[in-house]
Amino acid sequence: MEAAAVPTEGPEQLVSRVQDLQARLEAAPDPATREIAEQLVSAIVQMYGAGLERVLEGLFAAGEEGERIALELSADQLVASLLLIHDLHPIPLEDRVHQALEQVRPYMESHGGNVELLSLHQGIARIRLQGSCSDCSASSVTLELAIKQALEEAAPDLDGLEVEGVTVQTAGAGGLPMVSGSAPAGPSGMELPVVMSGPAPPPPSWFEVQSAQGLTDGAMTAVTVAGSKLLIANVEGTLLAYRDTCANCNGPLHDGRLAAGALACAHCQRSFFLPRAGRSLDDDNLQLDPIPLLREQDRVKVALAAAG
Repeated sequence: MEAAAVPTEGPEQLVSRVQDLQARLEAAPDPATREIAEQLVSAIVQMYGAGLERVLEGLFAAGEEGERIALELSADQLVASLLLIHDLHPIPLEDRVHQALEQVRPYMESHGGNVELLSLHQGIARIRLQGSCSDCSASSVTLELAIKQALEEAAPDLDGLEVEGVTVQTAGAGGLPMVSGSAPAGPSGMELPVVMSGPAPPPPSWFEVQSAQGLTDGAMTAVTVAGSKLLIANVEGTLLAYRDTCANCNGPLHDGRLAAGALACAHCQRSFFLPRAGRSLDDDNLQLDPIPLLREQDRVKVALAAAG
């Protein structure tokens, strides 16, 4: 009798199936059967962990080429998750945190801000948002979409994230888990608890914007992404995204005039400096609504928070 073919599944489908099977196992009515099954799963996991450890030991013993292969394998999300389960990831946690922050730094610098890792202690990364990113209206979105997502991808074994220099102004259900005092004792899967005060922003998503690829320096375009009207501008080679609404008159911005990074609204003549998070050049109390934008090779993505 031939064995049934096992369908090929991607990493996300495999993780989902494992979680589903685990939930069904925990719901089994017979405690003895459940305990035996849990012991079996634990033994299999330990066996695979011991095998992975030997594979890595062999690769690193092979010299520079083996080390290169090990690091290349660890860049795969599925392989990395297996290595993290067994505490075998070849790149130290702090290095992966730095790599994640480097990934989002270009976006933050494009808005006159930056991010600094202050410390990493007992699994909790303590960071500070600097410049315009520390108090602009999109700081909560910056945290959720740019920083938190990058950390969850590169360092899901973090126990928590403590943020300094943030004034959260957006509230919504189902956003970041808030923890007062200290983070939980251990990580809960891929979700990263955040230690900070204030209401939680709504859960966000990244959306690709194909029409922004060919923008030349000094050009702007109006786009609609997930029902939101946005303005994307190229300022000295850097793409910047804002909601297509003037902070003064609520009129559209895409028919305004852009010169040297300053965007003048065609309807009220107010000017906003795009490289500094859209702050008004005429009134310190006025600021456009910046949208996180990332360029990854030949792709442009913007981040939008879901409605609360």
